Amino acid sequence: MSAQNSAGIQTLLDAEREAQKIVQKDRTKRVKDARTEAQKEIDEYRKQKEDEFKKFEKEHSSGNTKAEEEAAADAEGQVKSIKEAGKKSGDKIVEGLLRVVMEVQPEVPDRM
Repeated sequence: MSAQNSAGIQTLLDAEREAQKIVQKDRTKRVKDARTEAQKEIDEYRKQKEDEFKKFEKEHSSGNTKAEEEAAADAEGQVKSIKEAGKKSGDKIVEGLLRVVMEVQPEVPDRM
């Protein structure tokens, strides 16, 4: 009977080992599935945030373009007004500069 008991115990041990292998495979599969699912969720979240950022960037960069156009138009207007002022009184300014440069009046400093 002892041989029969020993064979029965061995059969039970083999069955337990086989069950442990099955449980371990199932755990491994569940962990892999969980990782895959988590990665999918991360990718979806990343895509959502990237789309939100692109939308935000597009909305706010158009305001910069308008501001740049307004600044360029303003600068162009100022350059035009400066050129017109130069045409009107440019000759007088050049004559004044030449007169100051050519007609030097040396003066002795007070502290010598």
